[in-house]
Amino acid sequence: MGVLIDWGGVLTTSLSDSIARWIAADRIEPAQYYAVMRELIDHAYREGDGENLVHALERGEIDGAAFERDLAARLVTLDGVPPVAEGLLDRMFAGFERVDAMYDMLRDVRDGGVKTCLLSNSWSNTYPRDGWDEIFDAVVISGEVGMRKPEPRIFHHALDRIGLAGEECVFIDDIEANIVAARALGITGIHHRDPATTIGELETMLRRTLRK
Repeated sequence: MGVLIDWGGVLTTSLSDSIARWIAADRIEPAQYYAVMRELIDHAYREGDGENLVHALERGEIDGAAFERDLAARLVTLDGVPPVAEGLLDRMFAGFERVDAMYDMLRDVRDGGVKTCLLSNSWSNTYPRDGWDEIFDAVVISGEVGMRKPEPRIFHHALDRIGLAGEECVFIDDIEANIVAARALGITGIHHRDPATTIGELETMLRRTLRK
């Protein structure tokens, strides 16, 4: 049995909370930001609709600085000027906080013999990897492997890393399109909304009580 799990918004507090803090701190015009990002993200998760900056960033085909310059040029602050591009992604994700309950759950399932694999789309961000060797059998980060969710090939790569078939695994993610893609490969999906609900669903699947 194996558990594949996302990082941002699953092992951390929600992306929307972090974004809201950044928008306030950088005085970004909110409506403009959400309109720009909605177009980019919706396009990134539509099949057969061509490539955009998000695809390239997540696969590591462009670096974070290039994405920051492009995104900053599309945005405006409440002062009527573009935000500072340098360090924009770091500021955007600065509000992420570790969710200890999810880490405790992973440690618990791995101690019970379940294989674990981080499966994360990266935005040129730095991951807090301290202690990861205690909770993960494998780590698959999109920008490091040149693939991104929901591409089937990144799921196959993750499964290969832990030596299991899709039917033997559960995938936990906060983006529905990624869950749909995993299920198409025979992987059981849990659409993460909050730690208690996710852990409860995983307990049912594993037929055991986990730490919360």
